[in-house]
Amino acid sequence: MGASCTRERLTIDGRRFYTNKRLGEGGFSFVDQVEESSTGKKYALKRIQCHSTAEEKAAEEEAKFHQLFDSPYLISVEAWSKKKLSGDDSEVLLVLPYFKRGTLQDELDRLSARGDHIPEDRLWKLIRGICEGVHALHHADPPVAHRDLKPGNVMLAEDDTPVIMDFGSMKQGPVEVKGRSQAVALQDIAAEKCSMLFRAPELFHVDSHCIVDEKVDVWSLGCLIFNLAFLQSPFEPVYQRGDSLHLAVLGRNYKFPENSRYSPGLKDLVDSMLTVETIERPNMDWVLDKLSKIDQDRQNRV
Repeated sequence: MGASCTRERLTIDGRRFYTNKRLGEGGFSFVDQVEESSTGKKYALKRIQCHSTAEEKAAEEEAKFHQLFDSPYLISVEAWSKKKLSGDDSEVLLVLPYFKRGTLQDELDRLSARGDHIPEDRLWKLIRGICEGVHALHHADPPVAHRDLKPGNVMLAEDDTPVIMDFGSMKQGPVEVKGRSQAVALQDIAAEKCSMLFRAPELFHVDSHCIVDEKVDVWSLGCLIFNLAFLQSPFEPVYQRGDSLHLAVLGRNYKFPENSRYSPGLKDLVDSMLTVETIERPNMDWVLDKLSKIDQDRQNRV
C-alpha cells in the first residue's frame, strides 16, 4: 500500500492523467492514485487486467454499472476507457473519486488497534448511508445485487459519508439456476468473488433448481452491520478456529457480546437480516423502515 510506481501519463476519455503512487492491489486489478493534468485534482485509477474477451466484457459491464446510479452512497465513475495490450490481453481503466480516509475496514483497524469503538450516533449514520446505497441498487430495474458487501468495499468521504465501491461482483436481475452445472458455476463464482465471512448461505451451496436474487446483499449487510458494531464479522470466531464456516452460517452460529453498548434494536435488525431462508429474509424496504423505527425509539429515550 502506498508504494511508488513509475510515473505514467494516460489519456482516458479525452482527459489527461498521470500516476502518483500505487494504492492497492487485488486478484484481478490494481489501483493507482492519479492526478488530472489540467486541474491537479487527485483520483483513484482502477486498472482491471483482462486476458480474454469474456473478462474484458465483464470489466466493461463493471464500468457501465457505475453509470447506472446517482446516489451519494454509491461510487461514481469520472471517466473510463479500454486499452488494448498484446494478444487477447487488455486493460479497462476506471477513473474514480479518491478517498484519502480509505475504507471502513481501515477505520475499523484503527479503532481496534487502540481498543476503541464507533460511537452510537455515528454507527447509525453509517448504517443508514450504506443501507440507502444498497436500497438504490435493489430498486434499479431490473434490481442489481452487489454480491460483495464488506467494510473493505465501503469508502469514507471527508464528511463521513459511507460510499459503496467495487462493482466487480455485481449482477443484474435474479439468477435462475437450472441444473447442477449452472449451480456449480455460480458457486465457483461466489467462491472467487464474494468474501467468505460475508457470503450468504445460498451462495455457499447453490441448489440445482433455485433463484438467487438481491437478498444475498441483505445477509452480507447484516454481517457488515455486526462488524461495524463489534469490530469483527459474526462468523469470525468460527473462521479463526478453523471450523466449517458453511455449517456455522447455516446454523446461524454467532453470538452478540454481552452488555452491548448499543441500542437493543441493533440485535433485532441483524438477527432479522441473518435469516437463512431467503423467502423469510427481509428486503431493503423493510430494513430502512426498521432503521426509522430504531431511530425513533432512540429519540424517545433521550
